[in-house]
Amino acid sequence: MNKDDVFYTKTMAKVYADQGKLEKAVEIYQYLLEKEPGRQDLIDAISEIDKKRLEKDPERLGDLLSIWLDLLLRHSRLQQLKKLKTSFERLVL
Repeated sequence: MNKDDVFYTKTMAKVYADQGKLEKAVEIYQYLLEKEPGRQDLIDAISEIDKKRLEKDPERLGDLLSIWLDLLLRHSRLQQLKKLKTSFERLVL
């Protein structure tokens, strides 16, 4: 299916989720979120699907924790780089 297709809607994502096709539902929700960042209803829908995934496969929690920790470390490194950039800019000016 082409992502620009009219079927990439919140309603279609819900239909997929209700049918148990969680991956497809998340794909659509993420696509919609890219088009309209910050939409809390889409974020909540993805979060709800993540809960369903954990119910089906509790071991997935370890994978999600690993991803979360990786993102946390990357965020920390990014903050350090921003501080270094600011310090460097002060030295140069």
